[in-house]
Amino acid sequence: MSEKEEKRNILFVDDEMDLLNGMRRMLRSKRDVWEMSFANSVDEALTLIGSQRVDAVISDVSMPGKDGFTLLKTIRGTDATSDIPVTILTGLNERNIKQRALDMGATDLLNKPAEPAELIARINNMLRMKSYQDEIKAHRFALEGKVRERTAELEASRIELIWQLGKAAEYRDKDTGNHVVRVGYYSHVLAETLGMESEFSERIFFTAPLHDIGKIGIPDRILLKEGPLTDDEWVIMRSHSEIGAKILRQEARSIKAFGPVLNIPYFLNNIKTENPFLEMASAISLGHHEKWNGSGYPGGLAGEDIPLEARITAIADVYDALFSKRPYKPRFSEERVRSEMRSAVGTHFDPEIYNALEKAWKLFNEIRNQFADEEVTEESGIASAL
Repeated sequence: MSEKEEKRNILFVDDEMDLLNGMRRMLRSKRDVWEMSFANSVDEALTLIGSQRVDAVISDVSMPGKDGFTLLKTIRGTDATSDIPVTILTGLNERNIKQRALDMGATDLLNKPAEPAELIARINNMLRMKSYQDEIKAHRFALEGKVRERTAELEASRIELIWQLGKAAEYRDKDTGNHVVRVGYYSHVLAETLGMESEFSERIFFTAPLHDIGKIGIPDRILLKEGPLTDDEWVIMRSHSEIGAKILRQEARSIKAFGPVLNIPYFLNNIKTENPFLEMASAISLGHHEKWNGSGYPGGLAGEDIPLEARITAIADVYDALFSKRPYKPRFSEERVRSEMRSAVGTHFDPEIYNALEKAWKLFNEIRNQFADEEVTEESGIASAL
């Protein structure tokens, strides 16, 4: 054995000290390659197993109080020790004792008194088995680490993709900057402040940035117009909510219609007809311009008929819009933003969600500063931000 190779540790358990001492003498020649521990009770054995690495256990089955079956059951029932090989020693010839040991997960059986050569051979077999198990465990751990690393990379890519998709609608407007990023963070903070489950908070973090994806379908002459829109232009501008919802709503049957062309039946047969991520994104796009008093668009929904995710995103969106320069308005001061938003509680905004914003105002400011756009100035009113 090389100096760097660690000795394997064998634990012997028997209530008769004479038998333990006999094994110690019997295996004296193996002290250079094995560390050997000795326990004369199950409790002592379990203490040793809990305090040091054990690669194999040789245990008597018949002991007063807790017996070898108790030890075997405890070892097999604990995640940290379940893979330790255990050989049961017995002087009994009863078939049911041996069968019970095997049924409980004993690695091997050995009659006592054991012959030195046979004992060493059995221990070597157990150590080979433990080495294989350790290699498999190390390989599995390495694979799990790679999976975790890859999952983190995919998660980061997903966030980036979502935000870039959200920015697609803003691409033509140089003044919108990190708006969709901030709205995602604001919405997540509001959801957490409201006490929503982590699954909801995480999902809205990903989907709120897509709230204005429908603006992709709005002509530049309207989207970038400086000054007020005409009635006809407002009709077109407001259609971005429905356009976005249609973009985000999953149409599985339409996709399956391409089966003969794509020639990928496995893919088509495994398309999910429901996707919570797309459902939330679609609900946000469709509902983030609805108002608490029912005067919003496109459906004129009121109160809790408006999806919660849409009500949350609406406040996050308006907060950021008021602080941001747009073609139709300059940036507002913090005092004016607060005043404008307070005046809209109960008409435009869900009062409970606005209270959550007040509680998280400082955190909102930190997010806004961290993802700030270029500095600009002030004018106009809350209606222009909508």
